Amino acid sequence: MSTTKQTKPNANQRTALREQRERQAAAQRRLSRIVRTTWIAGITAIAVLIGVMVWAVAGNRSATPAPSSGAVVAPANATDTGALRFGTGPVTVSVYADFMCPFCGRFERANGDYLQQAVAAGSITLDVYPLSFLDQQSGGSRYSTRAANALVTVANADPVTALKFNKLLYSNQPAEGGSGLTNAQLADFATQAGASADVAASISREIYTPWVEQATQQAFASGVKQTPTVQINGTEFTGDLYTAGALQAAVEKAASGAK
Repeated sequence: MSTTKQTKPNANQRTALREQRERQAAAQRRLSRIVRTTWIAGITAIAVLIGVMVWAVAGNRSATPAPSSGAVVAPANATDTGALRFGTGPVTVSVYADFMCPFCGRFERANGDYLQQAVAAGSITLDVYPLSFLDQQSGGSRYSTRAANALVTVANADPVTALKFNKLLYSNQPAEGGSGLTNAQLADFATQAGASADVAASISREIYTPWVEQATQQAFASGVKQTPTVQINGTEFTGDLYTAGALQAAVEKAASGAK
């Protein structure tokens, strides 16, 4: 039976072992610091990302006007698609417009008289879609919605007066980015167009604001992407919207059945 004699480490060996353990401990501390720093950085990055996402969602919500909580009251001459209908002619001209849109003003000034005359002559059915998507361009005054509600209020009482009122609003169109006309000014123009005092006074009650908001949503859900958008018998008119005569020629072509 053999035996092995165990010897104790000498002083140099003990020093070497102690230094080795100290190096290992230092390395472990460095590793722990790296792990902890990385973990904190990761949590911070996630928090920043979440903050950016919340800000973006909140920004989009604040840019979109909240729907009115009132009941939707449709005017007398409303269509199921959200238009005000004027006339009963064989050719249907649909106009999607916003009272704050400067290009809609240009379109009205070029074509408004013709459209009124064509309605009166029985040549066309005019569907006007008063949209309110440019509310945020009126300094918080919700001009697009208020002006659209004013037109609908007048149209509900008298369609002929409403077309005159529509022309007056575009003739006195405020600049985009401004606060727009006040309700009192809208009522005054309605009276100038021929609306009764009671009808003009009811504009400020905004009875038709929920209907305007609903109609605006319907229009964009149907594929309308911009204003003015003009359709003839359901097909978008792609000709010159801002020069008198171009739209009239297209309508007359549609009336004749020409291809």
